[in-house]
Amino acid sequence: MKDIRKVSRRSVRTERRLFLADGPKAVAGALGVAGCVVEVFTTPAAVGLVPAVPDGVPVTLVEDRALALLSDSVTPAGVVALCRYVDRPLAHLLDGSPRLVAVCAEVRDPGNAGTVVRTADAAGADAVVLAGDSVDLYNPKTLRASVGSAFHLPVAVEPDPAAAVDALRAAGLTVLATAADGEVDLHHAGDLLARPTAWLFGNEAHGLPAELAARADHRVRIPIHGRAESLNLATAAALCLYESARLHRS
Repeated sequence: MKDIRKVSRRSVRTERRLFLADGPKAVAGALGVAGCVVEVFTTPAAVGLVPAVPDGVPVTLVEDRALALLSDSVTPAGVVALCRYVDRPLAHLLDGSPRLVAVCAEVRDPGNAGTVVRTADAAGADAVVLAGDSVDLYNPKTLRASVGSAFHLPVAVEPDPAAAVDALRAAGLTVLATAADGEVDLHHAGDLLARPTAWLFGNEAHGLPAELAARADHRVRIPIHGRAESLNLATAAALCLYESARLHRS
């Protein structure tokens, strides 16, 4: 159990391409992806919380203290799964001719990244890209914030944000960058948003680097009607993705 616990460290996760799904919802999501779950661990008291497990996936009963080694929760739910990575290469993701993609560039907060994944899933987006030095998809807080959505839609990890933008454009998507001083108002961008679109969202504190924003096809601003200085990343992503989704379905 101590050896398995090591995958809670990003360096070990990356080396082994294994991670821990913590809690019934995360485990259920992982079990919905063929071949993702290696083994499920549960305490005797939490056996009833274990989702239906396919044949060939072992379920191991462990003591509370052993389970606590695998969970980063203050009050573990009693169900944890050891899983294989589920991210896909960006090129593979683009082969399916996506119409709506969310790109997180240098997004460092796991709660924000997970919420963007969840929002993209809810809006019917085709994929999410974590670009540059973004938080690890398999960080327990990222997975928890996604509430299972990390297993519902394809997620790609691309170390070079500029390469991601170029690949998205080459695949026929219009790349839109969110920017406070953007030349296009979100509420007047219907013609743009009706096209296959990739939204580019930047770092929580610093936004998008100027050179990356310039690489986009257009820079879009979300109008602020009150006195608030700005919107947080997750809220901005929700507004943009849902506006695109609305127009795609109209």
